[in-house]
Amino acid sequence: MLKTDLGRFRVMGFFEGASLLILLFIAMPVKYVLGIPEMVTVVGSIHGFLFVGYILLTLYTTYRIRWSFKWLFSAVVVAFIPFGNLILDGRLKQATFSVAK
Repeated sequence: MLKTDLGRFRVMGFFEGASLLILLFIAMPVKYVLGIPEMVTVVGSIHGFLFVGYILLTLYTTYRIRWSFKWLFSAVVVAFIPFGNLILDGRLKQATFSVAK
């Protein structure tokens, strides 16, 4: 999966999406229910790093695969929606692209 540009993008999308879910559904409740704000600091920093990497990889993948604006826009929007990357990944599996190596 990591041998193609699209494969690398899909893996990065998985990690970025997972970090968002961990931030929203684990770290935030721990902060507000148990009063441990340090977890949000750590998980939020990791998520921020992965988000920046995801956006950069989105731009790179758009250049390499010659994505249309629709795919670029979709990839950026789903980064803000919980489980959005999983939906995009399903659509990417169905789509066919002429992948430049």
